[in-house]
Amino acid sequence: MRQHRGTNDWTEDSGEPDRGDATVDFGEVLRFEPVEPVEPPEPVEGLGYRRGAWILGGVAVALVAGLVFAAVLVFSGDDPAPSGLASETDRPTAGAAVPELSETAEPSTSPSPAASSAPASPSPSRRSASPKRSIVPSKRPVTEPVAPAPAATATATGNCPTYPGPTSTKAQVRAKLETVSTHTYWKTSAPELRVPLALLKAVAWQESGWQSAILACDGGMGTMQVMPNTATWMNDRFGTSWNANTFDGNIMLGGQYLAWLIKYMGDVYYDGLYDVTAEGAEGLLNAVISGYQAGAGAVDPTKGTSGIPNWSYVNNVRALMTDCPCSQY
Repeated sequence: MRQHRGTNDWTEDSGEPDRGDATVDFGEVLRFEPVEPVEPPEPVEGLGYRRGAWILGGVAVALVAGLVFAAVLVFSGDDPAPSGLASETDRPTAGAAVPELSETAEPSTSPSPAASSAPASPSPSRRSASPKRSIVPSKRPVTEPVAPAPAATATATGNCPTYPGPTSTKAQVRAKLETVSTHTYWKTSAPELRVPLALLKAVAWQESGWQSAILACDGGMGTMQVMPNTATWMNDRFGTSWNANTFDGNIMLGGQYLAWLIKYMGDVYYDGLYDVTAEGAEGLLNAVISGYQAGAGAVDPTKGTSGIPNWSYVNNVRALMTDCPCSQY
């Protein structure tokens, strides 16, 4: 017998399963077999430590690989110019400074050994720096009358040099040189032409040690050691009447001579270049310095080093332009 679900009707069990209604067999006994508890696996000792060590090792390998790659990139590129090298590879080595002259000693024009020595060789490197541009001189027809070479007067007898001129302090000399460095000599044809202050200071120190009263044995006068024939020619050329025996007149005449040399050398050899401090203008600067002592006619930049007859004088002045005892005044 079985009872229909949800009713009180009972029917005889025919042995066939009733596919329409679910039945509950009260005779079935539910049995539960005990299940043994499963213990969790024991943790592996040191697993976290070993995992961290692998991670750190991988990071270290990556950093080393990155540094090696960066080093390869750096050394495969262009090397920068070594910091210890001079920016102008053909500039003569600066020589020892010319000592200040005493009131009883004649100005020395002999070069110091260091000033005339060859430039120091650069330290070796994998790749040499590119050379700076150098302006190549080429001679042009001369239309400007050439100033005469400074001519020495008859050698003085007795004790020389003497100091008949006006005595000025070093500070007064510096102030006057600064004024001359701002002077315009050609307002139309070359208004930009100036005589650099460093050049004026160096030439004056080389010539006289900034002694304004000195009269040298060869006739050179004052701070700029202007020769009588040079003073006459410059006054005629510029229409001035400066007196080389006066403090102001002497420095003005020396400035005029340097300015004229810059324009003459620039017009004849350097295609109108008047800036002796320009890149590649070392040849122009050397020609101007050389001409101040030897005369413009004795200088020919197109002949290379043989076109400068007085390299020792040029090297001394070039050295004084960068390192002059006169800087203390």
